[in-house]
Amino acid sequence: MRMAELDCKAYGGPSPEDAQEMVYWRDIPSDSLYVSPFFKTNRKQNEQREYLTFEPDGGGWNNIRMAMESTIALSVAMGRTLVMPPQKKMYLLGKNNGGQRHHFSFVDFFPIEEMAKDNNAFEVVSMKEYLEEEGMKGKLINQETGQVEFPPGNRTEWDGIDQADYDLLRGYLRNVSNTLRWEPGKCLPAFPSSGKHQDVEILQGLVQELQKKKTNKKTDDTSLFQVDNPDPTERLEDTLAGRKKLCVYDESIQKEKVVHFQCNHKEHLRLLVHFYAFLFFEDWREDLWMKRFVRDHLHYQDEIQCAGARIVHSIKQHVMKRTNGKTTEFDTFHIRRGDFQFKDTRVDIQTIIDNTKAELTPGSTIFIATDEHDRNFFKPMGEIYDLLFLDDFKKELEGVNSNYYGMIDQLVASRGRIFFGCWWSTFTGYINRMRGYHSTKDMAPGYKNGELPKTFYYITKDRKFEMHKYAPLRGGFFSREYPTSWRDIDKGIEELTAIARHH
Repeated sequence: MRMAELDCKAYGGPSPEDAQEMVYWRDIPSDSLYVSPFFKTNRKQNEQREYLTFEPDGGGWNNIRMAMESTIALSVAMGRTLVMPPQKKMYLLGKNNGGQRHHFSFVDFFPIEEMAKDNNAFEVVSMKEYLEEEGMKGKLINQETGQVEFPPGNRTEWDGIDQADYDLLRGYLRNVSNTLRWEPGKCLPAFPSSGKHQDVEILQGLVQELQKKKTNKKTDDTSLFQVDNPDPTERLEDTLAGRKKLCVYDESIQKEKVVHFQCNHKEHLRLLVHFYAFLFFEDWREDLWMKRFVRDHLHYQDEIQCAGARIVHSIKQHVMKRTNGKTTEFDTFHIRRGDFQFKDTRVDIQTIIDNTKAELTPGSTIFIATDEHDRNFFKPMGEIYDLLFLDDFKKELEGVNSNYYGMIDQLVASRGRIFFGCWWSTFTGYINRMRGYHSTKDMAPGYKNGELPKTFYYITKDRKFEMHKYAPLRGGFFSREYPTSWRDIDKGIEELTAIARHH
């Protein structure tokens, strides 16, 4: 069982006390016992498995991460074994830096294997294991011809593949799987608490009733969004967020040996959606369990966390020296520049200064996570504040793969006293979610309502205070993170324990 602590001895520090700065996850033994009602609890090693395969998102890292979270959550909810894609280059990652490896899989960033060991609900195999056990033994059937189809070239090792090879493998996976066409913006996958598919029809009826209903609900009134409401109607209304139908995981799909999720931008088949905005559980306890599962297990692996902890410690030491020991507090920014499609967020530095100066103190230390390589851009800001960037910490990053730098930037930015981010950015969004997790752990002001009163957006100006009040889910899910992912999610642990024991 993974404990709620971070040991950095093997990674060059920092001390256990300083490493705890990064920890927001919890160790909840009873949570590890719970499994989805769709999971075959009597499954034996040689008994037939059902699988879920998927294609990683083709966007930047945080879009890839977001889709991966949703895919993992789907595999757990369905009770299916997840097949991890092979190592390959990822967009904006994979630069061959000083001979460092530049092909990656998700296990390079997250403790996926530990998750599988620590949780009854989660099973994972590599693509090689899957193809050896299922593909090469003639167990995979072409969905159109009904004939056995073997892997391209009878190949089972696909790590380090180029795009041409990836296209071959992707085509094969689509051929031998039930490829689900679930569009996040149009439908909501729903999972009944009983595991009985006919109950989905009841939920479908609720959707029809909600479409007829007119509501005067105030979106900033948290009393109207209770996570432990046994009646699923209100939670369903909140989670639909404008969608008109459910994606039904019916018996015909459950009987399929393999289901597949493709990434097809042209057909809008892309899981660019937060996991908690894409799955609906009839039982509120299962909903909160899934949110804890992601918080407590699907965080950056220790090497990345420890690098972030070393830098945070160094920043605090720097601030303490500058203030003669009066404080260790520092503020943080994420300033997005690069290849961002939302042009209204690409503003000059004076606009950023003007939009943020009311919350900041001249002369204070600010750490900036950014993809802007020209430091002259920040010169006017540097005349007002003491600015720090990731490349100021070469000692702390010694031996760390440069492809981890963006993730380390996120971790450091999440620990600022005040944080300013960029609207529409999933990079900023993940920082905000981590700040939400930390807020709950620290019982910071506003945590009961999921509010982050020290978290702002520097752009767009009309969104500046979005994180200061509770907000339900709404369309364009990727544009920000929502309080429902961290607010009150530790409720129901005791009640769920009884279900876990039953399973």
